[in-house]
Amino acid sequence: MSDPVADLLLRCATQDRAAFRSLYAATSSKLMGVLLRILGNRAEAEDALQEVFTRIWLRAGRFDPSKGAGMTWIIALARNHAIDRLRSRKPEQSEEGEAELVADRAPRAETRLIAKGEARRIAECFETLEPDRAEAVRGAYLAGLSYQELADQHAVPLNTMRTWLRRSLLKLKECLDR
Repeated sequence: MSDPVADLLLRCATQDRAAFRSLYAATSSKLMGVLLRILGNRAEAEDALQEVFTRIWLRAGRFDPSKGAGMTWIIALARNHAIDRLRSRKPEQSEEGEAELVADRAPRAETRLIAKGEARRIAECFETLEPDRAEAVRGAYLAGLSYQELADQHAVPLNTMRTWLRRSLLKLKECLDR
């Protein structure tokens, strides 16, 4: 079975501009969706998309079709770039005097109690996971680590890490649905 995205990436590695245009046409809308979902800001996602395609052009030679599908490689590149952008964001600072104009956004007591109960349920469900699986889920979904970073950290193959995460999320969902 042929992977058209992988074929285009391999042609891009030889500096084939026509292949790059075709690759852009075939993948840009999907990548824009991924970036928009992660970054939550259309203008920033558009900037990130341009940077991702620059990286694809420069790094196409690193793509190895024996390690996975071309679209998977491109999405991982986009996802990692978006996470890097999120990490580099600086917290917004308000000017003096604005504090009095902002409504108190602290949750009410009832909301805090409900959230505390939910947090307790989540913590209890995490305890049903094996410690390394729980750590991997926290790393992926709370710390923003990539699957490859987690696989390296736990010294397991990439597909094993994907399986750990998928099965752990299913187990957490079952626990929380009870």
